[in-house]
Amino acid sequence: MGWCYYQVALGRAPPSLMANSSVVARAEQRPMAPPPDLPFDRTLLRGGSLSASRGRRDLVFVVNPRGANGKTWKEWKKLLPYLRSRLGEDCNICESFTSGPCHATDITRESIREGADAVIAVGGDGTLHEVVNGFFWAGKPVTNQDTATSRSTALGLIPLGTGSDFARTFGWKNDPHDAIERIAKGQRSQIDVGVIVGENEHRHYFLNVADIHLSAKAGYYASRYKRFGNLCYVFGALQAFIGHRNQDFRIKVNDGEWETIPQVTALCIGNAKFFGGGMKITPNADPSSGNFEVVILQDFRWYDFILKLHKLYNGTHLSVNNVSSRSVHSIEVEEISGTGSIFVQSDGEHLGFLPRKFRVLPSAIEMIC
Repeated sequence: MGWCYYQVALGRAPPSLMANSSVVARAEQRPMAPPPDLPFDRTLLRGGSLSASRGRRDLVFVVNPRGANGKTWKEWKKLLPYLRSRLGEDCNICESFTSGPCHATDITRESIREGADAVIAVGGDGTLHEVVNGFFWAGKPVTNQDTATSRSTALGLIPLGTGSDFARTFGWKNDPHDAIERIAKGQRSQIDVGVIVGENEHRHYFLNVADIHLSAKAGYYASRYKRFGNLCYVFGALQAFIGHRNQDFRIKVNDGEWETIPQVTALCIGNAKFFGGGMKITPNADPSSGNFEVVILQDFRWYDFILKLHKLYNGTHLSVNNVSSRSVHSIEVEEISGTGSIFVQSDGEHLGFLPRKFRVLPSAIEMIC
């Protein structure tokens, strides 16, 4: 297997290591434990192909040690002995710890270029979201730099974070031991990925649900309350309702004609079914269908959410008045008022404001299922 380089924080490394810019460790060995009071430094795979060991799968585990208020790091340390005993005989294992926003994306791109068999996101939907974005660069899929290798890098998931909404679509339990069993079997399935294009043509990718207006605003505020676990979604929604007003949108579906949708409360674009800590918002979405399910809530008031919350969670809200659903492969969304203040998010990550274009990329990634 290739080498993992664990960079040393300036001023915190022992003098014997300060002469060099990094510490080199075999990937099969236990990496340095990052200091609890120091942001984690980058861990990238460099110097030679990962796939040098024939007959063994090269697995890169991208761990967000700050996830779930540090719970992810504690759970990962407890899980490691079982993971090594279950996978170590047939796989080369590399742990990569993220140090901040977008680091998981960087790790993933480098791992794919170096020929990893799979990149496994360890954490919640946020870590998974960053890893998925690492499968793409400049609007194209990232590929192994060894052109003689035909096998692509797969995506994997060990759910350890605050939210694991994407896993719910597959009916997976929030059990890391089950996830390790899936990784051990190595069965792959092709899944779709959504791409969001902004005004400057910048592309952002998502695996689960993208949403607009009230729900996106609630997600933005919820990120401030992650220390409260799934209650963060409740607190975020309460804050989002303050000063909320429904807005008229224009949408263009499948490159057709523009149409006006009045008094939109929330517009949700589902590649998968769940968001917001278990809310089955796009119940007919299927990440292998080649289409999104778009669900639009119109003219909702705060009391509508209270009265119909159970329907939103169990996925029966499509029969409610002022809720509509359609299957699309692309959709453009603009606000008519032009305030520039309509929130957009995907997989719980704030992406800015309207306008945006959304398009599905069928069978874009292989996932360990």
